[in-house]
Amino acid sequence: MPTYHALGDHTESVQIQYDPKQTTYADLLKIFWQNHDPSACLSRQYMSAIFYHNDNQKALAEETMQKESQNRKRPIQTTIAEAERFYDAEDYHQKYLLRQQRVLFNSLELSKKEVLNSHIAARLNGYVGGYGSPNKFEKELPNLGLSVEQANYVNQLIGRGPMS
Repeated sequence: MPTYHALGDHTESVQIQYDPKQTTYADLLKIFWQNHDPSACLSRQYMSAIFYHNDNQKALAEETMQKESQNRKRPIQTTIAEAERFYDAEDYHQKYLLRQQRVLFNSLELSKKEVLNSHIAARLNGYVGGYGSPNKFEKELPNLGLSVEQANYVNQLIGRGPMS
């Protein structure tokens, strides 16, 4: 099993579980291409890669890469490969942005499994990292199961201020 200091031939990546009723694989690929430089030559640890789980995903990844290559001046360096084994990052890397807010993180009392897999940890990690608006947080708040203190803490971080 790789560690941060002994990666071997592994690449740091994320594995996304998504609900096809909410978004599509094509939408995820669009986000992928828009949010990094696929022409950068990076070490294996940080290389641009798409890992597919079936033939349909492979075909769509290849198709979108072909389209992207026509719109870019520099050649694309992205690797497209079959997803094989996926190793979770070490605990201290999980929900890193949320962990930096120690008061909030500790108040959640999440197990290691919950930090890794829970909806609340994922959503709060995004909000405390600056992803998501105060209005969106307010709409989502009833479904998060936060205490008033926890909600106020997040509201302070995202610029809304405490709830009245």
